[in-house]
Amino acid sequence: MRTGGRIARTNSLLLVMIVMSFADRFAMGQVPAALPEESGSSAQSTWQYGGFIDAGYMHDFNYPANHLFRSRGTTFHVNEADLNMTALYLRKTPSDSSRWGTEITLQAGKDSEVFGFSATAPNLDGAKWLRHLGPTDISYLAPIGKGLTIQGGIFSSFIGYDSLYAKDNFNYTRPWGADFTPYLMLGVNAQYPLTTRLTGTLFVISGYWHLAHANDVPSSGGQVAYKPNERLSMKQTVLYGPHHSGTSLQFWRFLSDSIVEWKRDPATVAFEYQVSEEKVAVAGNPRALWMSAQMPMHWIVDKHWSATVRPEVAWDRNGRWTGFSQTVKAVTNTIEYRIPYRQANVIVRLEHRWDDSRGPGGGFFNDGDVRPGVPGLKPAQHLLALGVILTFDSSFHHH
Repeated sequence: MRTGGRIARTNSLLLVMIVMSFADRFAMGQVPAALPEESGSSAQSTWQYGGFIDAGYMHDFNYPANHLFRSRGTTFHVNEADLNMTALYLRKTPSDSSRWGTEITLQAGKDSEVFGFSATAPNLDGAKWLRHLGPTDISYLAPIGKGLTIQGGIFSSFIGYDSLYAKDNFNYTRPWGADFTPYLMLGVNAQYPLTTRLTGTLFVISGYWHLAHANDVPSSGGQVAYKPNERLSMKQTVLYGPHHSGTSLQFWRFLSDSIVEWKRDPATVAFEYQVSEEKVAVAGNPRALWMSAQMPMHWIVDKHWSATVRPEVAWDRNGRWTGFSQTVKAVTNTIEYRIPYRQANVIVRLEHRWDDSRGPGGGFFNDGDVRPGVPGLKPAQHLLALGVILTFDSSFHHH
């Protein structure tokens, strides 16, 4: 498979230099100081550190011989016990008293094998080791107006309601819209609080998938986040850039992601709608279209128990995102039991999901072959999952 070009290599090298430089300064007690007018014996930085282990078993009642959840990028193995993800992190958020921030995340597991790569573009140089980095970046809170935060490296995506890490989500498995939009981004972003309720963000990233290298032209986008009151929040994000080896403007991909979330204890209800389109550089130049929507509804019963229902739908008209032309409907039901102990948590989730895929390329693997080497497909599948997540989070102060 072809490796990335000059810009891809530069991005990888820059990331390594940033992380190594900051880690070296921290080890020597040379973390960049606050601005002169804010320095003093009372200034201190709060560092957070921790980790988690996420292991699970998903039973597929179709009993596919290849043990695969078709068209998926996370929790894609079935009928076997897997370490889906484990990670360690260290981070510091920039503040007025300590303007430099950073986060370093090391990760491994089944979910790190597929999610950041592309089925239609070659891998980025160094992708084999970069996949073991979660959010890993440096940031700076510039003393401009209300405070401009600049961040560079690998950072959490501004697209999507769900995290790469199941521990941060209501459900154990991710929705279709999450698996086919970026979980992480490689590049630079700038965030500014326009008012106390409105925040604007601009970003420039290496490409749609942070571990792929389709070309040497970056993608760019922005987000507006609005919180009119304590119960309601809204986000609108757009992304624009080429995902082909050719970079002609007519082939650039456009993505819109709209999220509304309402919270009132003990309930949280959210709605997310995505639409994406691009003209594909193949014979006839067809215009590919992707749409997805989900509506997770979460209810906290008490400090231990909670429940979530998530209906969703996804439409990949041309098979450009999932690899197959299909329309998928799904409903996921999750019951969670949480055991907190000091700075640790044990999270146990029992989950049932029903997926139905129709269309020219739709379907899920079953237990037989239509012919040797070609797995058979069924239009629907039922999964029963058990996930166990162990987390640990703590902090310390550095003067």
